[in-house]
Amino acid sequence: VQLQASGGGLVQAGGSLRLSCVGSGFTMAYYAIGWFRQAPGKEREEVSCINNSGGYTSYADSVRGRFTISRDIAMNTVYLQMNNLKPEDTAVYYCAADNGEGECGTPYDYWGQGTLVTVSS
Repeated sequence: VQLQASGGGLVQAGGSLRLSCVGSGFTMAYYAIGWFRQAPGKEREEVSCINNSGGYTSYADSVRGRFTISRDIAMNTVYLQMNNLKPEDTAVYYCAADNGEGECGTPYDYWGQGTLVTVSS
């Protein structure tokens, strides 16, 4: 099981980025996928989650209304569309797959490497 996150970069405040999390060695459609972020000196926080069917999504209060999580089963990929970015969104973003239960809120067992998002003011 491998997860590869990409799509980070430098963007001005108010701009947009789309992060991708590509799975290999397993079928992502059976798993809940979460996006997390960790800023320097801060604890890691869960930003968003999508369950295995895609019928349930959740968002942290800090990103609700600006970020959208989605999945493309054919591409074995989960996306995080980030709009109206703010400097406080600056962090390393990670994606993770749950333990196979397929629902948000269950433990995450598989983690990808991070992708850095930097939002300038």
